[in-house]
Amino acid sequence: AFGAAGAEVVGLTASVGTPRDAPVDDLTEVMRGVGEAVVAVGGRVLGGDLSVAPVWVVDITVIGRAARPVGRSEARAGDTLWVTGTLGGARAALMAWQAGGTPAAGARERFAHPVPRIAEARWLAAHGAHAMMDISDGLGGDAGHLAAASGVRLELELDQLPVHPDVVAVALARGEPIQAFAARGGEDYELLVALPKSFDAVEARRFQQDTGTVLTRIGKVRRGAGVAASFAGVPASLAGYDHFG
Repeated sequence: AFGAAGAEVVGLTASVGTPRDAPVDDLTEVMRGVGEAVVAVGGRVLGGDLSVAPVWVVDITVIGRAARPVGRSEARAGDTLWVTGTLGGARAALMAWQAGGTPAAGARERFAHPVPRIAEARWLAAHGAHAMMDISDGLGGDAGHLAAASGVRLELELDQLPVHPDVVAVALARGEPIQAFAARGGEDYELLVALPKSFDAVEARRFQQDTGTVLTRIGKVRRGAGVAASFAGVPASLAGYDHFG
């Protein structure tokens, strides 16, 4: 959510509670990870608190600044919908674990170490993004949140979804259509963004050149309410995504 606002990271505070018998090395490792994560996006640990707790508790507050924060409520009829990166990798890892297997390395990385799209969101904000949010609950659910906040109707072209390569084997093993599997997956933390209709493929290539991340058009914004989806022109159910299989 922080990244989707198009903000520059200043730093974070970390409040950590540990059981009395927790090894000191475990706390050191936690804080090392926290420090590495914030430094990777240009911030630093500003402070926090350490205390004893019945169980491990880690509470992180990220602080940033933006001249024009981008929210969820300004998508407009005529905008186009785009998504960064690829979808479904984190779900592929989770499904592999739940089936008693070992996830592919790429999927495991997406689940364990999602990359915050800080630079990407700032680029999009600077190039006219009307609304943005991260995809944490799956595309269907999060698209609904954006539509409701903006008072518009989103039309998604599911056959255009950029799918993480490790999704294919897991989706086929479960008997799910590949794009449906990816659309149901959360925890990828890619960006769903509404951009002016003037934003085109040339701008998308410039985005990729500047950020190293692919940007894919997956739909449009209309007057109305709710979310409609299709696969190869055939209406699809967002509740289950089974109709496009």
